[in-house]
Amino acid sequence: MSNESSLVQSGTESLADDSETAQQQKYGERHIAEGKLITFPNPRIGRWYNIHITLPEFTCKCPFSGYPDFATIYITYVPNERVVELKSIKLYINSYRDRYISHEESINQILDDFVAACDPLEVQIKGDFNPRGNVHTAIEINYKRGEQTPIQNNVLARKESSFQ
Repeated sequence: MSNESSLVQSGTESLADDSETAQQQKYGERHIAEGKLITFPNPRIGRWYNIHITLPEFTCKCPFSGYPDFATIYITYVPNERVVELKSIKLYINSYRDRYISHEESINQILDDFVAACDPLEVQIKGDFNPRGNVHTAIEINYKRGEQTPIQNNVLARKESSFQ
């Protein structure tokens, strides 16, 4: 009997500890919440080379249904003076997991943030979303330094459409 009561008591203590822990943010959650794109100096400024990054665990939430969306993000870029640190992009991408954001907006926002962080000579970003409801979506966007920024392109497109 005493063995059973000690098991019950320790089990109750364990449940209380789990409840307190669940209310505290885990270290990974803190890192993701703080996640921003960090860069370092390009070791070969002036050399034209491609960096390919594949992020196969992108998630966000549909802004209409709340259902989760899953994608693989492909980034290919030619660095200018700065290179994106890989752990920071992993944490940055993970920050989308609880956002209610469309496929189109998520890829455009990733491009805007990427360009702001490292000012690449050019970058291509593709979000290849898993099919949901028998619909497969792939969003691709390109940017070249010296051309209009993605934000400028959006503003111009909106102005042009308002004149029509």
